Amino acid sequence: MKELVEFVAKSLVDDPTAVRVVEHNRRTAIVIELRVAPGDMGRVIGKDGRVANALRTVLRSVSAASGKRVILEIG
Repeated sequence: MKELVEFVAKSLVDDPTAVRVVEHNRRTAIVIELRVAPGDMGRVIGKDGRVANALRTVLRSVSAASGKRVILEIG
């Protein structure tokens, strides 16, 4: 899932070298932290959060097999 988030984020931003993705496995959830350059935050979040919500939806469907909840934090 980390690779998926990194691929999508690098495709969206102007500065792909600033994209950082860290995955933390917790007991009941997987937390994925996505960090981008300040100028690219709007591109990753999207208008009214549509891009971020779409990415969360994709992660939810991918994570269904693992049985854990996925939390995407964008910063």
